[in-house]
Amino acid sequence: MFEISTKELRRCDVVRVKGRVNSETAPELKAAFDAIMNAGRFKIVLNLGDVTFMSSAGLRQLLDALKTCKRWNRGNLVLANVPVNLKEVLDLAGLTELFLIYDDETDAVGSF
Repeated sequence: MFEISTKELRRCDVVRVKGRVNSETAPELKAAFDAIMNAGRFKIVLNLGDVTFMSSAGLRQLLDALKTCKRWNRGNLVLANVPVNLKEVLDLAGLTELFLIYDDETDAVGSF
């Protein structure tokens, strides 16, 4: 089961993902990011606390969104509540240095 929800806050937008992010569900994640960025908002917190698996397709969506957010210093994509298994995937892919990672959503929102 895959669920995605977004919430617009004053400082940023929060995207919460639940379930598996793979080649079937990654387009939904991309659509959520695109909707936020097309509205001119580029400060995004991605809460991964309920993600059980992320494939390379999901990682690619994170990178694309990060690149778009950071272009012309408009904003950033930060990660919150990253599970241990997902942190290991980010480490193996060499992506840990690219993302600001926060232990909880409140700290991540406060970073903007």
